[in-house]
Amino acid sequence: MPSILIFIGLGFVGLMLFLYFVPVNLWITAVFSGVSIGLFDLVFMRIRKVPPRIIVDSLITSTKAGLKITSTDLETHYLAGGHVPSVIKALISAHMANINLTFQQAAAIDLAGRDVFEAVQISVNPRVIQTPNVSAVAQDGIQLVAKALVTVRVNISQLVGGAGEETILARVGEGIVTSIGSSRSHKEVLENPDKISKLVLGKGLDAGTAYEILSIDIADVDVGANIGAKLQIDQASADLKVAEAKAEERRAMAVAVEQEMKAKAQEARAKVIEAEADVPKAIAEAFRNGNLGIMDYYKMKNIQSDTSMRDSISGGGKTS
Repeated sequence: MPSILIFIGLGFVGLMLFLYFVPVNLWITAVFSGVSIGLFDLVFMRIRKVPPRIIVDSLITSTKAGLKITSTDLETHYLAGGHVPSVIKALISAHMANINLTFQQAAAIDLAGRDVFEAVQISVNPRVIQTPNVSAVAQDGIQLVAKALVTVRVNISQLVGGAGEETILARVGEGIVTSIGSSRSHKEVLENPDKISKLVLGKGLDAGTAYEILSIDIADVDVGANIGAKLQIDQASADLKVAEAKAEERRAMAVAVEQEMKAKAQEARAKVIEAEADVPKAIAEAFRNGNLGIMDYYKMKNIQSDTSMRDSISGGGKTS
């Protein structure tokens, strides 16, 4: 009795393994759905670690939609890391919308990391993307803050290798700044904001991107700060500081010259005092050598007294 149970258990396990590696039900479903695929092909998918259910369901869906896709193409794309159901949905959507999209293109877009089904949807129904606030200054110095709505449609042929939405937004923002900056007055922009749209749209900003720009609409324009006046104030403040620095430099130089002159005057006075101190010695030496007589000495003293008196009367000095 135990041996019979073991035999039944082994038989059940064997049947489950057989049905796993040989998905007969899946093969029958494929045959009755008009998909030509061999039973051994499904077995080899199991061996190659490719889920047969995904491949068969995708083949059935594509066949019913009138697409000609082989199981080899789907297996190759799955083994490459692609999303097979997403590619099939994108191909069916493009086929229904009369968009020329091959399996190779869809697979390449999917492997590039883009959502191929979403791309087809945007190609059918254009998307509106909004730029962040773009600040620019008109020639009269007034700052304007603009916001634009950009309507884009996917360019299927440029999805692989083409730039994304970030590039579109950056280019549109640059175009807005250029347009406002070329306006003589901010009033011109406020009176005619569609001038920005026409100028930016005519620049061909969608070149090299995965999108085609259909329209650019200025959603809002606000008046910002008076940048021109602020710059003039900053410049005047800077000029004032420079002038003050130069004046301080000249004052410091004048003080230095004055101090130098005082030092030279003090040095001259010291030399005069030193010379005056040597006069009595010179007079005594002259007496000893007989070069100066007593009458000459008194005559010199009278001259000194007369000079001192005149200086005292004129206020030019002090009497001795």
